[in-house]
Amino acid sequence: MYTNLVIDADLIRKYGGNGPRYTSYPTADRFVEAFDADVYRHWLRNRNVGGISRPLSLYVHLPFCGTVCYYCACNKIVTGDRSRSAPYISYLAREVELLCTELGEDRAASQVHFGGGTPTFLPDNELRELMRVLGSGFKLNPAGEYAIEIDPRGVGEERVALLAELGFNRMSLGVQDFDPVVQRAVNRIQTIEQTLETTLAARRHGFRSINYDLIYGLPRQTLEGFSRTLDLVCEAAPDRIALYSYAHLPAVFMPQRRIAAADLPTPEVKLQLMTQAIAKFSAAGYVYIGMDHFARPDDDLALAQRQGRLTRNFQGYSSAGDADTLAIGVSAISNVGPTYSQNYKELDDYAARLDDGVLPVLRGIELSADDLARSAVIQSLACHFRVSKESISIAHLIDFDSYFTHEMSHLALLRDDGLVDIDDEWITVTPSGRLLVRAVCMVFDRYLSQGQARAQYSRVL
Repeated sequence: MYTNLVIDADLIRKYGGNGPRYTSYPTADRFVEAFDADVYRHWLRNRNVGGISRPLSLYVHLPFCGTVCYYCACNKIVTGDRSRSAPYISYLAREVELLCTELGEDRAASQVHFGGGTPTFLPDNELRELMRVLGSGFKLNPAGEYAIEIDPRGVGEERVALLAELGFNRMSLGVQDFDPVVQRAVNRIQTIEQTLETTLAARRHGFRSINYDLIYGLPRQTLEGFSRTLDLVCEAAPDRIALYSYAHLPAVFMPQRRIAAADLPTPEVKLQLMTQAIAKFSAAGYVYIGMDHFARPDDDLALAQRQGRLTRNFQGYSSAGDADTLAIGVSAISNVGPTYSQNYKELDDYAARLDDGVLPVLRGIELSADDLARSAVIQSLACHFRVSKESISIAHLIDFDSYFTHEMSHLALLRDDGLVDIDDEWITVTPSGRLLVRAVCMVFDRYLSQGQARAQYSRVL
């Protein structure tokens, strides 16, 4: 047993199949093209109707990478041509201008996140220009949260100093595995020294939170080699750790076709890799936040979870509370009021819409009353491992047990297997069920119950 979860191999084998990660509900594959730029503009203009104002969070997608990592499933543009990013910054500025026109004066933002791709693909002058664009369009809170995803191979002391100067105070470093054999198999050669030097530089320049991304289930990964990586990570003591399960979907993600299936760990070894990691993180004092995230007890994620304000969005778990997310850039997904919308995925299509003076929305969805109720249940389970039936009933004007009769019947099977406890007031995910909380959330997913294929999703574990 670990501090707040139990690893049950038999339950993992039974419930660890494919399923959504629930960075949204409904999931992005349910978005429709009938939700277009005009619909998005309507919601931007009316996001505070009724006097209820949600804070703004900004996400900027920077898709460029200098090299391809074979495991990667992100929307990216791999190029050695560093000049390609400059025109993109101009298009981001056009999108910001269009957004600000619709928002009017209500443009205060307290959270900014740069994701990719590799945000640090941009040279210093373009990073400065991008922050200037955001600062001129939005009222950025100086005390806010400013996060950026980092490739340590191209970020030294001077770049870290620049990022701090621009206001960034959170950093996420891609690590995956320090084993050179694994690194060669996935085409990502990254020394331990590069990672540690960037980490130490971030601390010297006042970054208040540092995250490491790790992946288990990569080609040529072994228990011994991954154990060394885990020891080095725990010694570096990042504030947060994201431990992702590698999802091998070569039919969907072309770079993965360069990975030989024969080089992947067996399901049993993959389970042992995960178990080993959790044991080491627990021994090092990390708290299991949920799904694939761990944090130090004094980190904002752990504090937000204890205080009941943890949320989950397309960037993962967030301590910023309930906010409207304006996502800027190719393929980026926004959440404004009861809606989700996604920009065009291809750079040419994205640019063409902006050339026409139109927000580059490809598709989206307006949540129905049923979607909102189910989203609230899934969010509560994913973030807090429990849901209050009374709270959902009051907020959504339903009788929980009657409304979710079918789901409660299914949930009883999970209770019999020890994944959840159920009483008149609460549904609580047990320590044995916490690693499998995605499977618990899936019970309330109406689209899955309608027979939607699950093969397109990654495995729960």
